[in-house]
Amino acid sequence: MTAETRTELPQATASCCSSTGGCQGGAADAAQADGITTVYEVKGMTCGHCEGAVSSEISEIAGVASVTAVAATGKVTVVSAAPLDEEAVRAAVDEAGYELVGLA
Repeated sequence: MTAETRTELPQATASCCSSTGGCQGGAADAAQADGITTVYEVKGMTCGHCEGAVSSEISEIAGVASVTAVAATGKVTVVSAAPLDEEAVRAAVDEAGYELVGLA
């Protein structure tokens, strides 16, 4: 019989959700402090797969640090080093199969 080693991890005392409503960790929150945060409204997302598809396409745009898509609200929060060209975001959302309504 072997002895089991248990490692206790510190418990977070705050909610996992950021002020923008997305569930993000500290690293993503730190990125927001160092970049430009823009929230877009995307039509057609209904599930986690949709969120992943939109996030994946937008994250390929140069300068994007993080993307959080929330199907329930239709909001996509993008943190970038510089302001993004809305047409580039629109093209990425279209490529994922959804419709960019505009800024939220």
